[in-house]
Amino acid sequence: MERWLALELASTIRHDGDGGVADDLSTVRGTTRWIGERRDLLAGQLPIDGLVVDEGLRLELVGLRQAVRALFARAVSPAPPSPADAGRLMTAEQAIARLNRVTAREPVAPQLEWPVEGAPATRLLSAEDDPRVRLVAALARAAIDFLTGPQRGRLRSCTAPRCVRYFVKSHGRQEWCKPSCGNRARAARHYRRQRGAAQGGPAHS
Repeated sequence: MERWLALELASTIRHDGDGGVADDLSTVRGTTRWIGERRDLLAGQLPIDGLVVDEGLRLELVGLRQAVRALFARAVSPAPPSPADAGRLMTAEQAIARLNRVTAREPVAPQLEWPVEGAPATRLLSAEDDPRVRLVAALARAAIDFLTGPQRGRLRSCTAPRCVRYFVKSHGRQEWCKPSCGNRARAARHYRRQRGAAQGGPAHS
């Protein structure tokens, strides 16, 4: 399954498996763990070895996530956004301004790489020394790439009970982010039908 940094950042708000919502960026330790687990996705964009995560960086990532989730909500409209933060989203204009402001903090120049046996590719050469600035800028660029790419049209908010994830549809009939959410949604539908029948009312699907 293809992975997108922007989607991974948005998914740091997730169902905790116990009826609530978990936040992977709620602490410096959790933020450090999240960055380390995405080492493969960040490879080639910046070296994260020696990166020191502090409260300032954590708050920057949280702010960037707020912008990404606000724009994800816009992308899935008129379908409802994730219920995790639907009532407190920043405006799309604020979110766009934040992404653009963050990416502007890191001056980069595209560099052509073309191995003897292989296809040409672009690598960004950074003029920024601070790895924290480079990290946040890389995530912001990833969000812009995601939102301007074809995957935006396949972005959905999972409608399964208690799920708060956004996901990219991998096939035309996909309704939920993962099979367990589908099982939960079908069980909820079955319960509603049974309850409706027991009360003598219409059975809703």
